[in-house]
Amino acid sequence: MTQQTPLTPAQPATPFVDRRRNRAGENPVGFERRQFANSYEELSPEARELAQAIDEYKVRHRRRFITFEEMLAVIRELGYEKRTG
Repeated sequence: MTQQTPLTPAQPATPFVDRRRNRAGENPVGFERRQFANSYEELSPEARELAQAIDEYKVRHRRRFITFEEMLAVIRELGYEKRTG
């Protein structure tokens, strides 16, 4: 029978850096990453309205990314609907 060596966790080569906190060591109040944050001014009024509605949805539901179903719900909330015929 062979002798087994106990497994030990590997030590990280570099220490873990928590990048979720700002330089002062505190979470920024109300800070949330936005998909469209820096490009609102380049959008048409309709696209800007959609981008802002999506961002508001993400904040309201604490979501970083949304599904296609959620995006469709946001579009419908803005009053858009598919025409048939």
